[in-house]
Amino acid sequence: MFRRNRRGTLNASDVPDVPDIPMNWRRLIGYLGPYKARMALAILALMLSAALNLVFPFVIGQVVNSVLTQRNFDLLNQITIGLLVVFVFRSITSLIENYNLNYIGERIVVDLRQQLYNHLQKLSLGFFVQRRVGELVSRMSSDVTALRSVLTNNVNVLIQQSLTIVGSVALMLALNWRLSLFILVLTPIIIAIAAAFGFWLQRTSTRIQDELASATVVSEEVLQNIREVKSFVREDYEIKRYQSAIGRTFAAALRVLRIRSVFGPLIAFLGFGALSLILWFGGREVIENRLLVGDLIAFLFLGVQVAGALGSFIGLYSSVQEAIGSTKRVFQILDTEPDIADLPDAQVLTRAEGRITFEGVHFSYDERQEVLHDLSLDIAPGEIVALVGPSGAGKSTIFNLIPRFYDPTEGAVRVDGHDLRELTQASLREQIGIVPQETLLFGGTIKENIRYGKLNATDAELIDAAKAANAHDFIMELPDQYETIVGERGIRLSGGQRQRVAIARAILKNPRILLLDEATSSLDSESEHLVQEALARLMQNRTTVIIAHRLSTIKVADRIVVLDKGNLIELGTHEELMALDGLYAKLYSMQFRDELLSETT
Repeated sequence: MFRRNRRGTLNASDVPDVPDIPMNWRRLIGYLGPYKARMALAILALMLSAALNLVFPFVIGQVVNSVLTQRNFDLLNQITIGLLVVFVFRSITSLIENYNLNYIGERIVVDLRQQLYNHLQKLSLGFFVQRRVGELVSRMSSDVTALRSVLTNNVNVLIQQSLTIVGSVALMLALNWRLSLFILVLTPIIIAIAAAFGFWLQRTSTRIQDELASATVVSEEVLQNIREVKSFVREDYEIKRYQSAIGRTFAAALRVLRIRSVFGPLIAFLGFGALSLILWFGGREVIENRLLVGDLIAFLFLGVQVAGALGSFIGLYSSVQEAIGSTKRVFQILDTEPDIADLPDAQVLTRAEGRITFEGVHFSYDERQEVLHDLSLDIAPGEIVALVGPSGAGKSTIFNLIPRFYDPTEGAVRVDGHDLRELTQASLREQIGIVPQETLLFGGTIKENIRYGKLNATDAELIDAAKAANAHDFIMELPDQYETIVGERGIRLSGGQRQRVAIARAILKNPRILLLDEATSSLDSESEHLVQEALARLMQNRTTVIIAHRLSTIKVADRIVVLDKGNLIELGTHEELMALDGLYAKLYSMQFRDELLSETT
């Protein structure tokens, strides 16, 4: 059962793993709208092609009845030339149909993937916390492709085979109504069997897509964290884990294969059995002079076409049932509303002074445990505030609330007196620069990564930012300098180099508010000095909130906020907090004093 927000839409955190909602066919067909002219042309060509297919059985019957019995060579030549002309026109109409349908199909894939990607960009951070990247990639690739087949290939089959059945039955009735009725009695039996198999296929094929998404998740995670896999010597373990996921996919595919293995031969038997009965019944009609031999031959050809059309319908039904699960998964994401959304009359924050205020803030990621309890804090413009506390105290949550990645459960977070919920998210985040503890870079060049802070920056501005971040010198020593490819997540650069590139990116953005998850503990002394020097430049004249890990960070802070279990328990300067002899003094004696001793020895 879905939980709904006050607007009656699904929340990102409420989306189930397997959708169980009715199929919206009108919405699906709506994706053909932009290409209705091409679709109309394709359908017209398709109808002409189907009509021309009916000419051949009729002509064969006439050849047997008239030409061969009369031994009329001129008539035979005329019919042959006429057939060649028909086949030429059929080839042309088939070309027009195939090209336009495939064009429409590829455009729909592009449109859907773009729409899905655009929508994912608008969803809140909470959605991605609860979803794995591999699953989302699977939905954008295999699920969208399955949806394409419903709108193009299956539409083609539906129209063409419908016309084939209608035309063939009409010709058959004209030739011999008794034989036609005999055929129509057999049809419902085949359709009933096909429907039963189609139902089984839908259930098992949906399972295949789910298992395939799980396998994609495993491979995505391992390839993204290959360093950890190798450092822990877990290659064999990950091979077995992926093997297990693929094995479940294979097991699901095997169930579909078993159904199809029975389904195909059974339908073939029914089809050929029906043709045998048609031949038996038609032979009796010929013997009793109620049907000409040529008409019986034409009848058999038309019967084959009807059987082929019914077989296509059966395949179509199975294909549609298989694609329904994929279509629902795509629509499921598109129907997911962001947890954090701009109000209709949200204001644009043009230039922030940098005052940050927490007013009685409560926050919980779920209903079971509150992370922040009645937090009140006022940070002045240009002030540097360090957040200190044990793991789980709420430091990262405060970071997430300031750029409005989440909204408080109660209370308000303000910038320059504006409740963040009254501002547009884009204008708020334009004023905020974030340097995370784990610096993540895109896989392109150093220049592209720095310019991400300001897309229209000139090369001179970019180089100035790199110099301010102490990054220019090491960049110039690289073979390709600013055009150096950093690799997946910046793997080709050292930790200190990645941090300096990230700082250069933040400097180029020139934000009024800086959120710094300071992490230099893993760097060597030289890299740490360069990063700290760059951070000092970055923090100048900016309101800065820092999650403190090192003594050097505590030294530069104007005030220190001490958190414990979601509560603000101490606030003041280093000297004031040491005089209190509370939690900060305890943390300092345990961690920071040891660091100071190591620095002086």
